[in-house]
Amino acid sequence: MMPCVRMRRSFSKIALCSAAAFVSSATVLLLGGYDSRWYTPLVARAHSASVASVDHGPLPVLETPPRRHAQLRVLKESGMRYESVQKRKAEAGGDGSSKEAMSAVVPSALPEDGLFDILVVGGGATGSGVALDATLRGLRVALVERNDFASGTSSRSTKLIHGGVRYLEKAFFRADPAQLKLVFEALHERAIMLRQAPHLTQPLPTILPCYKWWEIPFYWAGLKAYDFLAIAGNGALYMSKFLSAAEARRQFPTLSARRGRDGATLKGSIVYYDGQMDDARFNVTLAVTAALHGAVIANHTEVSGLIKDASTGKVIGATVRDRFTGEEFPVYARVIVNATGPFADRIRAMDEGPEALGPQRMIVPSSGVHVTLPSYYSPEGMGLIVPKTRDGRVVFMLPWLGSTIAGTTDSSTEITDMPRPHEAEIEFILDALRDYLNVEVRRKDVQSAWSGIRPLAIDPKAKDTQNILREHTVHVSGSGLLTIAGGKWTTYRKMAQDTVDTAIKVAMLESRVKHKCLTEKVILTGGHTYDPSYFAFLTQHYERVKYSVSKGAKLQTTTLDVDIAQHLARAYGDQAYKICDIASREDAGYGKRIAHGYPYIEAEVVYAAENEYCETAQDFLARRSRLAFLNARAAKEALPRIAEILAEIHGWSRTRLQTEMKEAMEFLETFESGRTTGEVGEQVEAVAA
Repeated sequence: MMPCVRMRRSFSKIALCSAAAFVSSATVLLLGGYDSRWYTPLVARAHSASVASVDHGPLPVLETPPRRHAQLRVLKESGMRYESVQKRKAEAGGDGSSKEAMSAVVPSALPEDGLFDILVVGGGATGSGVALDATLRGLRVALVERNDFASGTSSRSTKLIHGGVRYLEKAFFRADPAQLKLVFEALHERAIMLRQAPHLTQPLPTILPCYKWWEIPFYWAGLKAYDFLAIAGNGALYMSKFLSAAEARRQFPTLSARRGRDGATLKGSIVYYDGQMDDARFNVTLAVTAALHGAVIANHTEVSGLIKDASTGKVIGATVRDRFTGEEFPVYARVIVNATGPFADRIRAMDEGPEALGPQRMIVPSSGVHVTLPSYYSPEGMGLIVPKTRDGRVVFMLPWLGSTIAGTTDSSTEITDMPRPHEAEIEFILDALRDYLNVEVRRKDVQSAWSGIRPLAIDPKAKDTQNILREHTVHVSGSGLLTIAGGKWTTYRKMAQDTVDTAIKVAMLESRVKHKCLTEKVILTGGHTYDPSYFAFLTQHYERVKYSVSKGAKLQTTTLDVDIAQHLARAYGDQAYKICDIASREDAGYGKRIAHGYPYIEAEVVYAAENEYCETAQDFLARRSRLAFLNARAAKEALPRIAEILAEIHGWSRTRLQTEMKEAMEFLETFESGRTTGEVGEQVEAVAA
């Protein structure tokens, strides 16, 4: 009898606990307030652990990064020095490392034997991350990029720093631990990115509308799991919460009360948090930070071939070419890292032959298209996720730099240097938004549209080549070429860490490493003393000097507008004062806006050319500023003056200026979905005159 009593009491306790849990959950679901949650202490501890222990990490060794021509000179001299040392070794039959062999003055960035520890090919997020990580460990690092930093996939993302709620859904429904691991890792890295560059990143609440009653507990439970994974990974932001239909429409005024495709009424919404960034500027800042710590980096410098040791067959360097002058020269390193994203197989083909582009390929390209819409499509501080479009895909609509961006698609594509969106993809995004918005979604509202190539990866060693990896993979060829592929923007740092760890083992660099990985703590340039109120200081203490009409007209002094100050603080962090100094010069007149309605000013062009490796008009329009992504027509109108300023700084010839204009106009037309305007010839001639 006693066991039965104990069993009934146990069942009673279970029932009581279950009821309490249900009531607690219902209370949280209905109230949605942060302070009402029983797990608030957990969140507080997570915040304390992730914020209180933050330090600035290692500080840069240089105050300003060396200019590109200086970096190229170091790369050239390194190759010459290495070949000289090898020649002396062959002649002397020794190590060739006598003091006489080193009689020339060696720049601090130039290895004495001319041999870098790591040569990184590719200046996207991962490549720049590898360069920074390896440099902070005390290794000699060189990086070359065929185009510009972030010129490919890294500037064409959804601008989110996120774990991936859709991956979490797949993890649960497919019982896939790999997907769960990917989300957990990404949420941990999300917190690190927000710390690394506080001026370029921010938390962003995103609303998920529910038009069926069952969707509320379903999505609420899933997003709570997302929250707790973030807490477990020491990367919590703010907790998700439920909003009633009325409150959801108050906070997101353009959200429709009825879903377009089936007329279902809005029952409520769940709001959750992820991070948002300026992806291209984050990437450029990564590269600049690596240079400030001693890496030798050069954009617009492509690898034309790999160099192998004749006796061992191992890759020992690369032949690189300056794309502006056509000059070629060798660069040698103990290990070569191929971090070229969608173009990884092209570099692998230089090593392994044509098979790397065929049966043994690693990259499966996927196209992701986004559009830019006016700011009124979304409130300033909240995004929208469409959890399932008519064909089952996910679409985001997010506020970004004073506009609204929406995307993305996911379709197969070819690998090209200048991908462009197809009209059908743009219409797909707009059609998905029409179901959820109460404003007329018009094609003519699209101010810019762009396509990015998502480099999904297949492990070439895997027997099942149908298994496309969402996580990253590091592949080492028989000749020692190291290729990093796959992954996502948010996990760039972990990808870089794994790559450097592998490179150290492959090249046996353990004795040359001075520090463990430091990238979890490092702060990127601009973030060391950044404060959200910095823009107010700039507004109060700086003015703009500009020409009243155009260059040559009368100079006039005006205030530094609040929107300009806010933009400068957010884009450059604690370095914004340097742009303000340039804008306030009384003899230059660089304080003028470069496009009506946007906060970019001419002083930024000067600063970017002198401090951020801005070598072309495209570099500035697309990746130092983001005008090409915000408004393609405004970018075209700004192009002549930007090209003129760059010509003054870099000393371009008339022919080079005309070439720049033509190439930039062709590039900007890819943001208009193939709609040509016939303005190329007219604007090129206008600037040349």
